[in-house]
Amino acid sequence: MTQDLRAGGGGPSASGIGSLPGSDMPAAIRLVFDGLGGAPGVPYLPELPARGVGADLAGRGLALLVDLVAEVAPSGWRVADRPGRDHARALSHLRRDLDQLEEHTQGYEGPLKVQAVGPWTLAATVELKHGDKLLADPGACRELAESLSEGVAEHLAELRRRVPGARLVLQLDEPALPGVLRGSVPTASGFGKLRAVEEPVVRDTLRRLVETIGESAPERVPVVFHCCAPDVPFATFRGAGAAAVALDWSLLTTRQDETVAELVEAGVGLYAGVVPSLDPAAKVPLRYQDVVDSVLALRRVGLSARQLAEAVTVTPACGLAGASPQWAGRAQRLCLDAARALADVD
Repeated sequence: MTQDLRAGGGGPSASGIGSLPGSDMPAAIRLVFDGLGGAPGVPYLPELPARGVGADLAGRGLALLVDLVAEVAPSGWRVADRPGRDHARALSHLRRDLDQLEEHTQGYEGPLKVQAVGPWTLAATVELKHGDKLLADPGACRELAESLSEGVAEHLAELRRRVPGARLVLQLDEPALPGVLRGSVPTASGFGKLRAVEEPVVRDTLRRLVETIGESAPERVPVVFHCCAPDVPFATFRGAGAAAVALDWSLLTTRQDETVAELVEAGVGLYAGVVPSLDPAAKVPLRYQDVVDSVLALRRVGLSARQLAEAVTVTPACGLAGASPQWAGRAQRLCLDAARALADVD
């Protein structure tokens, strides 16, 4: 249920999508916990892609794989025969990040969200050793998903050891999934498109990952599926066992209203990306009440303001890696202030 995602056992909350600007992880962790470390905040392990190779979305996901390694080729990440410098760099980033998180969270008790790239976005990004992207090979996709499932389960177990007071939430990032379902992912050459993957195959792969994580955990770990692209596959995520779906609120269309209402009524939460991810160009400052109004505009789907407030975790529209440090901090405070205001909605 949505209440499993909350800082205080129910009601609206606030969080971030994951990425932040800069390369200073201790400072990023402090920013997150200073902004979201109190109720109803859901702090998270930051991602700092500005650090380069291995700190990007795909690199962090590849660092989690079991018995699969990759290297950086001129065209991007590619499956490799043995661990090399690029793989070692990705592992090093992740291990240092966990060390610094553990140091900062001594005695912490409360929710903690961690992010990992989903199997379909990873398959649409990484190339085989000799050939096209992993997405072109159904067998390679299955192997990748199994490896990622095992690696994520181990990652969560490591976080439990390091932050024993944390109630973990897992976010799986699937920005490429609409393209996987449509058949619009470019081939490695860029001259063609890879064949669409059937929706039941996509859904079942994601569901197995969720089940693997659940079976390996001593307590339930809610899984949030994040997709900041248009045409979020809500039904696929719901069928895969999503506890919540994270999305760019500005991309919601009226034809999706009924689907969103069904999600909320079924107890699936919404990570509502209503705060801009980049510094706003407007001279008029964004207020937390503007954020609240954006959330409550979804009453058009027939839900009450209270139903919406209970279902929502307020977040930026997407990651904050491209924002200024000042806006990154301000954006998180806006999310938290808006969540507190939503708690008072009747």
